[in-house]
Amino acid sequence: MDIFNTNTLINEQTGNLAFKLFTFEGNGQFCSVNRLNYYSLIWIKRGKGVAKIDFAEYDFSQDTMFAITPYQPFVFIEKERLGGVVLNFHPDFFCIHKHHEQVACNGVLFNNIYNPPMLCVNDDSRNNFEMLISQMKAEVQKSDLAQYELLVSYLKIFLINASRNKVQQQPEVLATVPESNEPFKLQKLKNLIETHYRTKHSASEYAELLNISPKALAKIIKSHFNKTLTNMITERIIIEAKRELYLTNKSVKEIAYTLGYDDEHYFSRFFKNKVDISPTLYRETVGFARANS
Repeated sequence: MDIFNTNTLINEQTGNLAFKLFTFEGNGQFCSVNRLNYYSLIWIKRGKGVAKIDFAEYDFSQDTMFAITPYQPFVFIEKERLGGVVLNFHPDFFCIHKHHEQVACNGVLFNNIYNPPMLCVNDDSRNNFEMLISQMKAEVQKSDLAQYELLVSYLKIFLINASRNKVQQQPEVLATVPESNEPFKLQKLKNLIETHYRTKHSASEYAELLNISPKALAKIIKSHFNKTLTNMITERIIIEAKRELYLTNKSVKEIAYTLGYDDEHYFSRFFKNKVDISPTLYRETVGFARANS
């Protein structure tokens, strides 16, 4: 694949990527499974295909933007030649957990197990995104005073705009009460997962709480979320495990216990099976106890 106009900042302390902005043509970088240790915003400006992200598949066409979290597996199957822009940033460069109140993208753009990790770039937002990308590109090529602060400011604006667009297109992202177009049991299921994911890990337990057969619940979930309940529970556990590994100095054993696993080694195998690396290596590559730094 031909990648051009690549602009990268490296963390001088760790030697790892901090911020990267590049345009691409073709599907070479995305045709095999990616598991990156930073956040990615991938704007497909041309072409169409199928995205496989975590446990679900999504058809997409031009002007679709994907929001991918660290070590979230994804692959794009190209149907028409792809082209677009990619914005990568490491949690050490900008932590969405730490700055949640400022940009409100966590749970909207990223880490939302109930909605597709994508949005449509409409006519109103396209010019804003293009302008911000140009500003970030110009700034990353400099070594001027307060370069980091200015880049973070542009990134915040970009994330806020993307989050607003997604909420406008998918208002159920922020819904806290049952919607007429979504069965009440699914709304109740969301609440139950958020309440019990640390202690209840099987689909049958949630079916019992909802007083519905596991088979009937599975059918409803598949039609609305395009994934299984087991996968949704797993995703929610992994999201919390990643958050704890990044934001706290808790040991892996403590985190495992918090998430309902008495056996640290079983939890570590579970995490590695889903994320492809161990909890310890995740902490080493993504970050550790940065919230108060």
